[in-house]
Amino acid sequence: MAELVCVGCGPGDPELLTVKAVNAINAADTIMCPASNEDRPSIVLSIVSDIIDKSKNQEIVRLIFPMTKDKDVLEATWKKNAKIMAEKVLSGKNVVYITIGDPYLYSTWIYMHREIKANYPEMKISVVPGIVSIFSFASKIGVSVAEGAEKVSVIPSCYDLTTVKEIARNSESMIFLKDGRYFDQVIQILKDAGFPDSSIFAIGQDLGTDHEIIRKMTLGEVNDDTLTTKYFSILVVKRA
Repeated sequence: MAELVCVGCGPGDPELLTVKAVNAINAADTIMCPASNEDRPSIVLSIVSDIIDKSKNQEIVRLIFPMTKDKDVLEATWKKNAKIMAEKVLSGKNVVYITIGDPYLYSTWIYMHREIKANYPEMKISVVPGIVSIFSFASKIGVSVAEGAEKVSVIPSCYDLTTVKEIARNSESMIFLKDGRYFDQVIQILKDAGFPDSSIFAIGQDLGTDHEIIRKMTLGEVNDDTLTTKYFSILVVKRA
């Protein structure tokens, strides 16, 4: 029976792919991957390109997920892509859908899974977890995500800044994922929430790639030159 497998491919370093992830990718008839539009490459496909067995002539299908907040456009996209995915499996093909990081942390897979389970409840589905950028980055900067009874907050891209201050007041560690365009706006919010200037402030972008940049400093040392505007970025702030 054909199967659909979602594979988490980690933060960008191909060497952080799990053995199970590599086996699933190599066993697939069709590899599906997300892209933001027709003219842009799939970032996750570039992560796994070197481990794909070219002799197998696996079919590669790019699924377009536009970068928009329009709910109607998003829901139509999820339904369309889920149907493409499901119909390929129903035709007898073993399909792997690859995604950056882990499938269940701010991933397009969450919406695909929801649609497919609702409309194709008998379909066999499995998921291979992936290493997320939070832990990859923590290992690079040598900072604990949490210890003892510390509370951790994870803030996704395009955050509602009106709620960040209140969250910051009740957190020892804060992790801002995806979208460095917002990092400059949180500095004063963190200070107003009681994070002292001696708090650890670390930024990473394009983790695990040849373009990786990592900066570790204190909150008091931050200036415009130390920030990033790159979308695929991470910011970790730990209260001193």
